[in-house]
Amino acid sequence: MPAVTVPTLLTLPRIAGPDPATSVDRPVRGISTAPRGYEGEGFPVRRAFAGVDLRDLDPFLHMDQMGEVDYAPGEPKGTPWHPHRGFETVTYMIDGQMQHADSHGGGGLIGGGDTQWMTAGAGILHIETPPEYLVASGGLFHGFQLWVNLPRSHKFAAPRYQDIQSDRVALATTEDGGGLLRIIAGELDGNAGPGSTHTPITLAHATVHPGAQLRLPWRREHNALVYNLGGRATVGAGRQPLREGQLAVLGAGDVLTVGAEAIQDKRHPGGVELLLLGGRPINEPVAMYGPFAMNTRTELQEAFADFQAGRLGVIPAGHLPHAQPGQTPVS
Repeated sequence: MPAVTVPTLLTLPRIAGPDPATSVDRPVRGISTAPRGYEGEGFPVRRAFAGVDLRDLDPFLHMDQMGEVDYAPGEPKGTPWHPHRGFETVTYMIDGQMQHADSHGGGGLIGGGDTQWMTAGAGILHIETPPEYLVASGGLFHGFQLWVNLPRSHKFAAPRYQDIQSDRVALATTEDGGGLLRIIAGELDGNAGPGSTHTPITLAHATVHPGAQLRLPWRREHNALVYNLGGRATVGAGRQPLREGQLAVLGAGDVLTVGAEAIQDKRHPGGVELLLLGGRPINEPVAMYGPFAMNTRTELQEAFADFQAGRLGVIPAGHLPHAQPGQTPVS
């Protein structure tokens, strides 16, 4: 797994363990299993938030685990040009690479622990595709895309793109060196990730070593979610099993506890891979359909009308698809 690793955890900042006399472990309120589906031009995903109440997810809206899939040559797929308005997309690659381009001039190639953070705001068009050489060769592809809601006051913010390379991610471990924490946004015990957010959140990718347990300080005013990207995990002080492709919704408290079973499967000998998410709830109405997330049905209708009228952006000339006989290029 080529997402950021280090030769030794001994040189990393240590996250202090919470005081057991004053801290409160967040209980497990529910565990759901992500159904499988297909996105874009046909790449496999797990719908991580399927069936979970939006009130438990707030400020998050949607998340797809992309892969894990080992493509044969010619098989890798992406998405065609499509619009967004009213939220942010966060794409993180563990294995493989993805190329992004958008109508606001943002774009780049990400892979191996890189993140692209796109604020759609008032509206944007974008495309995500594997690079041509990866399509030709095939290979392992694994990552996730998370949708983060924007509050009403920022729904029409100017679009923005952040290219967060893996060497900018904040790295930390626990007092006993039980795992590696890659902090993409927010902070854990003063270790702050590089992602700039409109909505206060914490987003981290953790590798927990077999048999280890991490007890992490977590903001009381934030919610807490744990998603298993791969391996045999536990969640909560009671070490409740959390299997690959499962999401745990945690209750109130100020400590998030995750762990890895002592015996792991052959695909994850180094431990379990977990996504840790939390944020301050926005507590506003959500009207979401397709690629738009607004506050009211009327705003959704306006978003579709603006897209159809070309007001959400124009595909850059260098990215226009080649016209086939009898067809007109998309504009």
